[in-house]
Amino acid sequence: MPILTFAMNGHQVSGHDDETLLQIARQHGIHIPTLCHLDGLSDIGACRLCLVEIEGQDKLVAACVTKPQEGMSVHTDTERLQRYRRTIVELLASEGNHQCAVCVVNEHCQLQDLAYAVELQYVRFPYLYPKRTLDATHKDFVMDRNRCVLCSRCIRVCHEVEGAHTWDTAGRSFHCTIMADMDQPWGTAASCTSCGKCVWVCPTGALFEKGQTVAEMEKHRDFLKYIVTARRTGEWIAEEEEGE
Repeated sequence: MPILTFAMNGHQVSGHDDETLLQIARQHGIHIPTLCHLDGLSDIGACRLCLVEIEGQDKLVAACVTKPQEGMSVHTDTERLQRYRRTIVELLASEGNHQCAVCVVNEHCQLQDLAYAVELQYVRFPYLYPKRTLDATHKDFVMDRNRCVLCSRCIRVCHEVEGAHTWDTAGRSFHCTIMADMDQPWGTAASCTSCGKCVWVCPTGALFEKGQTVAEMEKHRDFLKYIVTARRTGEWIAEEEEGE
């Protein structure tokens, strides 16, 4: 794998040609905000919060799905990018029904963290107050679509890691939503293994455990990196062979 050298925020950095700008930035301690990205899952560039500027290009590009080129110059935190990111967070806030004060992940929410980061004190856009459903038919978990930001983490972890593909999207644009199996109550979805991976990777309070109260649920996502690494290295298979 060839190693490429290029500039990021005026400093020379290097990375492999099969890595993304986001991966390389993190290797060099450069922060780029994200919402749909999660280590261990494929990247789809859905949230657009990781947009960066490349000199010589008018178009902003998503760092999570853009590969480096030799000699390119990338900027990750310009005034233009700050303006775009604030606008994206505002749109996410106005599109859903995000009531932080009564949310189970209050102070543990990645959307809330982003709002703090962009110093969001008010929203310039009219709130849409969509009529979205809450699905509490599963014996252990709840899906509150009012807090969903359509990052698709739940879909990808269920398909790529658990292998069940219980979740998918239905509808388009403002009417797009997450559905279980053939758009049925979660508790009746035959494909669901009740593993809880979708709950733990969700960045907001859209998926949570039953019995959790306001600000009580803190999601720990490190398990995903462990699972993906273990499968790649064959760690679990070796342990099984030793126990036989």
